[in-house]
Amino acid sequence: MKLLPALLLSLTICLPALASSEKKNEAPQTLYHNLVPSLIGNLADPGNRLKFFKADVALRVTGSEAEERLKLHEPLIRHQLVLLFSAQTSETINAPEGREALRQQALQQVQAAITGEEGRPIVEDLLFNNLIIQ
Repeated sequence: MKLLPALLLSLTICLPALASSEKKNEAPQTLYHNLVPSLIGNLADPGNRLKFFKADVALRVTGSEAEERLKLHEPLIRHQLVLLFSAQTSETINAPEGREALRQQALQQVQAAITGEEGRPIVEDLLFNNLIIQ
């Protein structure tokens, strides 16, 4: 009878250590960081009519530490993306293959900017949640 409380006490002491060792073995999780507010700017369309773009962009990273590093460099990322989008024409963006090419260019530009600051590309992928031309 006296052995049971001692056994329960020893189990309660060991459980937190077991739980913390399980957390160490977990793989880093994939996170999507949305650039808020949306990116808005003018397009480089020739002609008299001024055209605008609005882009909602999400960046995929692995782990919360990478997301924190990404947040630190968000102004640089936003600047690079606005410059890239402003250099596009509406014909390029309206074509499906043009959007995919723009997405790839944007990813490369973001990775290059982050690599220049961090020494490694933190961003794994770039996704358009919304891309509107008006």
